[in-house]
Amino acid sequence: MTHHPTPTSPRPTTRTRRRRSARPLAAVGLSALLLTACAAPGASPAEAPTESHAAASKEKEAGAPSPRLVYTYDGGIAVVDAKTLEPVGGEAELDGFNRLNPAGDGRHVLVSTGDAFRVFDAGAWTEPHGDHSHHYVAEPRLTDLSFEASKAGHVVRHADKTVLFSDGSGKVETFESSALGDAVEAGKLPVTDVYTTAETHHGVAVELEDGKLLVTLGNDEGRTGIAVLEAGKGQDRKELVRNEDCPGVHGEAVAAGEAVVVGCENGMLIHKDGAITKVASPDAYGRMGNQAGSEKSPVILGDYKVDKAAELERPTRISLVNTETATLRLVDIGTSYSFRSLGRGPAGEALVLGTDGGLRVIDPLSGEVTSTIPVVAAWEESTTWQDPRPTLFVQGSTAFVTEPATQTIHAVDLQTGKVKKSVQLEHVPNELTGVEG
Repeated sequence: MTHHPTPTSPRPTTRTRRRRSARPLAAVGLSALLLTACAAPGASPAEAPTESHAAASKEKEAGAPSPRLVYTYDGGIAVVDAKTLEPVGGEAELDGFNRLNPAGDGRHVLVSTGDAFRVFDAGAWTEPHGDHSHHYVAEPRLTDLSFEASKAGHVVRHADKTVLFSDGSGKVETFESSALGDAVEAGKLPVTDVYTTAETHHGVAVELEDGKLLVTLGNDEGRTGIAVLEAGKGQDRKELVRNEDCPGVHGEAVAAGEAVVVGCENGMLIHKDGAITKVASPDAYGRMGNQAGSEKSPVILGDYKVDKAAELERPTRISLVNTETATLRLVDIGTSYSFRSLGRGPAGEALVLGTDGGLRVIDPLSGEVTSTIPVVAAWEESTTWQDPRPTLFVQGSTAFVTEPATQTIHAVDLQTGKVKKSVQLEHVPNELTGVEG
């Protein structure tokens, strides 16, 4: 939620603000970034050198929230202003293929590096102050804080909880999203709850509003479905319900009414109001492994693939699953797309970036393509999934689309249906995410 400041309000002088300014933080600077890129991910925060937040980040007060975009490139992470698309500094060198995940607090990004979820500070945040809020910016930085992991996988944000899933250990680590900022400013990680699945697998977990925990089921031989556990702590959670009619379970999304879905190779599972419902694909193999949900819509947008033997299938149909009626609609959009092509607009509209370069806006209830916005040149998806490709990220009423071929990022106004700004980046972009600031 965006909080508008009172223009004449003074800088906060509450005990909370003074306490934050005095808390130690990990040292920054280019040398620190280079060092932390090679540091052991699980190093104890207490062992890291620290300095005051003001000295480390040179924070400045802003007149409004300052949303930022974070993207990876070959060898590092960079940040641009979401309004101007111009770089804001604070690049971090980081080798390897790194995945980006919003941490859920509007400021930080979690970087999946294989053996850790590293904390990246995008350097823009808002602090409530009585009947209004104050907004701040600072130079982005890769902190020396990290959540240890074995094959760091999915990060899910829901109901003010952030849940990390480690594929190599089955560790499900949960913390309050809003607690991350204060913890990082104190040079430590927030308090977490840890649950470990019975068997390791490439999985995902979601904590629900009532504290129940939804986890995927599987092992090294295959993934089969989901289970929902009662609210509780650690391994004390008891299983309430499960469904194993979901071969190859992958991904997750949440629709209006807290309907949580996961994709299967033969349909989709919906958990809602304590029950699990299967929506079957019309094909024996009809995979919906990537999904995008919206709190404004009961419909989940998903991909749809039917060729299990394909090295890389380039589907032209998308799936729309109505979580209220447990029904599936397939829509042929006339172009192929990738797993980074799916998004949702501010009113819940379904968005798909096609390989023909057009961003399709789709009515999720009817399946009608209401408009197609030309954004990038035609492109072809690489058979190597880690390679850069045009990527869609939506923040508010703006859809951001990268174009690696021209090293460009485009901002699309979803209200006018036009590209409002395009800027060439300093690097070839790969993964893309953002923070509200």
